[in-house]
Amino acid sequence: MRIIMFAGKGGVGKTSISSATGLRAAEMGHRTLIMSLDIAHSLSDIFALDKGLVDQNKGMPVKIEDRLWIQELDIQEEIQRNWSDVYKYIVSLFNTTGFDEILAEELAVLPGMEEVSSLLYINRYVQEDDFDVIILDCAPTGESLRFISIPGTLEWYIRKIFKIQRRVVSYIRPVARRFYGVPLPEDDYFKALENLFERLEGIDGILTDPSITTVRLVVNPEKIVLKETQRTFLYFSLYKMCIDAIIMNRILPQTIEERYFDDWKESQRRYLKLAEEYFSPVPILPVSLLQSEPLGKENLTKLGADIYGEHDPTQHFYHDQPYEFRQMNGQFVIRIKLPFISKEAIELNRLPEEMIVRVGEFKKHILLPRHVSAYENVKAKMDGAYLDIIFGGKKDGKEES
Repeated sequence: MRIIMFAGKGGVGKTSISSATGLRAAEMGHRTLIMSLDIAHSLSDIFALDKGLVDQNKGMPVKIEDRLWIQELDIQEEIQRNWSDVYKYIVSLFNTTGFDEILAEELAVLPGMEEVSSLLYINRYVQEDDFDVIILDCAPTGESLRFISIPGTLEWYIRKIFKIQRRVVSYIRPVARRFYGVPLPEDDYFKALENLFERLEGIDGILTDPSITTVRLVVNPEKIVLKETQRTFLYFSLYKMCIDAIIMNRILPQTIEERYFDDWKESQRRYLKLAEEYFSPVPILPVSLLQSEPLGKENLTKLGADIYGEHDPTQHFYHDQPYEFRQMNGQFVIRIKLPFISKEAIELNRLPEEMIVRVGEFKKHILLPRHVSAYENVKAKMDGAYLDIIFGGKKDGKEES
């Protein structure tokens, strides 16, 4: 199985690039699925399919070419398939607080439901070997990062909170029914959550295995887009995701001779050079601005050829390991790739069994091996683009920082 995620700022051309890549992979003999992770699905429009505006085939894959399928999730269908008991409880909770039934049903569609549903499909496809390649057309940056952080968040919840919460509710439910008007979740609710987590088991390992999953960041040669791409690169590295290519989309062809575009072309050359400095040695794949929208098979085929030339789009264009765990001179070292920032921008918190690394609004929980969690002395330093968290030294109860 090969999984390729296309991520980046909204409007940079992720869906077009994803579709062209998927079509190219299918033409080279790979059973390929393109899955939209954006609630504003547009895969059907890109392929110019004869479908209604809101026809998503009930969220199931649609075969559009030999060895090529697309999938656009339908959250209402996914609620029935995966969230029924959880959804019913949340609706009942909102109803008791005074919301009318229709509003309660709308509010009960919680953030993360669609992302978890996508992860369930991906995990199943990998386990059942349904496809050779899965192309993920990501939502804009913030939602993409939430998507990749969900497995770790759920694991933390199940490991730290779930069993305690379930036990406490079972004890107080009989008493609460007499004195408390707000319903507490029944055991079916907890069973549903437990079942969802079991079906997600292993997905975090799949997404963070660079031999299976890599990320390709789609960029335009513009200052704001480039700045956001730096942050995206940083956050994907924090979540242990390997970035194997930067796709620089919509470059003005040098054949354009009109003087009107001279300043624009010069600006693009400057940002292209900056991108090479920022992201080296990750390769940058340049893509020229097309004369028309890349809609339909013919135009997408041309776009795929422009991006990849004779290369197989499923190959790894760059190999990287954002995380490394080392033992050196009696010390244990966690080495994390965190480019573009200084040590002052990183917040570290040590818990008995884990280390929490926070950068900006995102944080990563790193579970420590048992023999490492016994160390009390911890220090951290930046080594170029890498953060080294070092455990070791005399266990005298003092902690370095």
